[in-house]
Amino acid sequence: MTEDEDSKLTRSKRRWASEGRFLTGRVSRPETERLPPGQHLVTNWPVLDLGQQPVLSTTGWRLSVKGLVDEPLTLDWAAFQALPQSRSLSDIHCVTTWSRYDNHWDGVMVRDLLDLVHPKAEADAVMLTSHDGYSTNLKLADFAAEDAILAHSWEGRPLSAEHGGPVRLVVPHLYFWKSAKWLTGITLLQADQPGFWERNGYHMRGDPWREERYGIIP
Repeated sequence: MTEDEDSKLTRSKRRWASEGRFLTGRVSRPETERLPPGQHLVTNWPVLDLGQQPVLSTTGWRLSVKGLVDEPLTLDWAAFQALPQSRSLSDIHCVTTWSRYDNHWDGVMVRDLLDLVHPKAEADAVMLTSHDGYSTNLKLADFAAEDAILAHSWEGRPLSAEHGGPVRLVVPHLYFWKSAKWLTGITLLQADQPGFWERNGYHMRGDPWREERYGIIP
């Protein structure tokens, strides 16, 4: 499936952006509260996507890292598994208002990957691309956050297809649409550019503590 900017889900989310849906106007601080404003806690893991869930085998999976790097690379599954493996614990916050605490991830920390490719001094942003054509942007500082991880496992088991396996990004301090599923491409850029949802009314950064849900607020 490729990006469909006229799908029913996309039209609904454009409407949410124009209406400022879910916004509370309250600003919380992570040092005093764990749950961002406008969020509610769940114990399951809801599934949201653009309508299809590609099933990728680890045999055919590839991850390319290119753009403003000194050492561009393409990893197959064996090369990805040969990188330093880490375990992390984090909460996740979806722009559709659910949050889930205490998620255990296994994978490759983003900072370990960046150490391999050596970002150029002028690199300031990242564009992520997925197998289904999805894209989303991040500032390089957010992508390189201490707890950002390229996860292949959740709660001790390989990521399922519905949750973005074999590899998805997890950037816990931003809304979860920034944590691209079915990740296949990472491109370092000189300037920030909008991805799929950002072109459809969502915020360029997506900080849940500032309720950066939408880019256009009525």
